[in-house]
Amino acid sequence: MTPSVVEAPVIEARRLTVAFQLPRPFLSRGPGPHVQAVSGVDLSIATGETLALVGESGCGKSTLGRALIRTQPIAGGQILFKGEDITGLSGEALRRARSGFQMIFQDPYASLNPKMRVFDTLAEPLRVHGGGARAEIREKVEEILDAVGLDRTYAARYPHEFSGGQRQRIAIARAVILKPDFIVADEPLSALDVSLQLQVLKLFDALRRRFSLTYLFVSHDLARVFGFADRVAVMYLGKIVEIGGAASIVARPAHPYTQALLDAAPSPDPVVEASREVPRLGGEIPSPIDPPSGCRFHTRCPHAMPVCRSVEPLMQPASGTGHEAACHLLGETAAPVHPPLPATR
Repeated sequence: MTPSVVEAPVIEARRLTVAFQLPRPFLSRGPGPHVQAVSGVDLSIATGETLALVGESGCGKSTLGRALIRTQPIAGGQILFKGEDITGLSGEALRRARSGFQMIFQDPYASLNPKMRVFDTLAEPLRVHGGGARAEIREKVEEILDAVGLDRTYAARYPHEFSGGQRQRIAIARAVILKPDFIVADEPLSALDVSLQLQVLKLFDALRRRFSLTYLFVSHDLARVFGFADRVAVMYLGKIVEIGGAASIVARPAHPYTQALLDAAPSPDPVVEASREVPRLGGEIPSPIDPPSGCRFHTRCPHAMPVCRSVEPLMQPASGTGHEAACHLLGETAAPVHPPLPATR
């Protein structure tokens, strides 16, 4: 898939860092340790583009998404929204800016107020950001219900009266009703049955085309999103280790971690899946409190070299692929395609 319109970035992160201070250990003195959930990330998403951000749980994907829309405090770096620096915005200035970016949460059961009817849930963003008179607000609510495939009469109901898939459509409608420039979708498929996931992906794509939306689509499942996204960014322990066209990354992964994610993806053929030996990464996932020196993946990488333990790799073009990866092996071989990991039972 190719974006219908490719313009200047709608959102851009420059050396973005997000850190948390943990509680101090029992009987210890001084402050608790710091964790860098996002560490010096550079990222740019073009207008009309869908970028999928993938990686294992705890790698910092959701934190990065929240930081981009300023719902997560930032420890360092810069965020540009449509060319404007929004890093230091606060109060009324930040509230006004937020009409241009929204978020869809992972759990539709928790993200909707059970005491509010659907109409009020969808009308609230319009009221906060001056969406017009009551008749105009009602018209916009009905329009967005049509757009997400729900009956207009559902506006009078409460969230508990809907299925999980319908609730997620309501959550999507709430994010889209302001027609924002940028939407962060945080694992929006994980709470849905497999049979509903494809329907919701098609809905996301239809809304993108209808309202000229730009998405950051956070997911742990690379196999599920690569056919939906224009580009894919792979994240490991707070850093992006590979980024490029979705089809290119799936066909020729340049980073061993990306290869590991692809090898671990289940086959859609049940016969193949039943007989398949699932490859596994060695070692334990390092603690984000004390990440490894050099390449953060070297403790689990089957291709690690001495330089990986001491020197952090920089993003560089992966020859013949059209995308970039942070891996020392790219400087060692002309063809940056790694063999699958050995399978284990």
